Amino acid sequence: MTVFSSARAGAVRAAEAVPLLQGPLGALCLASGTDTGGGASFVIHDLAPRALGSPVHTHTREDEWSYMLSGEIGVQLGDETTTARPGDLLLKPRNVPHAFWNPTDEPARFLEVITPGGFEDYFAALGELFATGGPPDLGALAGVAQRFGLILDISSVPGLVQEHGLVLS
Repeated sequence: MTVFSSARAGAVRAAEAVPLLQGPLGALCLASGTDTGGGASFVIHDLAPRALGSPVHTHTREDEWSYMLSGEIGVQLGDETTTARPGDLLLKPRNVPHAFWNPTDEPARFLEVITPGGFEDYFAALGELFATGGPPDLGALAGVAQRFGLILDISSVPGLVQEHGLVLS
């Protein structure tokens, strides 16, 4: 068992979660890489009905595990597509392209564990980018993705929206 000597000890209360991103995809940080000594980040995502959570993207530095709390999400993992429901765990290792969306008329919520920690700062950067309102500046979005070692396939958006009956807001 690995023990991170610089990790914070104690309970994290729901009221202590730090909002990073608001909108169709929300992100609340329960524990950051700083809190865990770099070991992991714990982020709660809320995903609005019929919303695209993310276009196809590939992490080059992180692995992600998403545990479904409520609702359901559709997920493309490599060449496979699946649906995750409460109690399901999605494994999204680095270097595997993936996308996710909410194909239903009900909100979805899931806990994402990201290793190593630090990627929560990506959601904070997106929050700043989206705070201006309107569609994001694609150049700025590409810059944020590059800073975090994320390969983003923006061209996948129209196909995902059409195939899964999503609404972009």
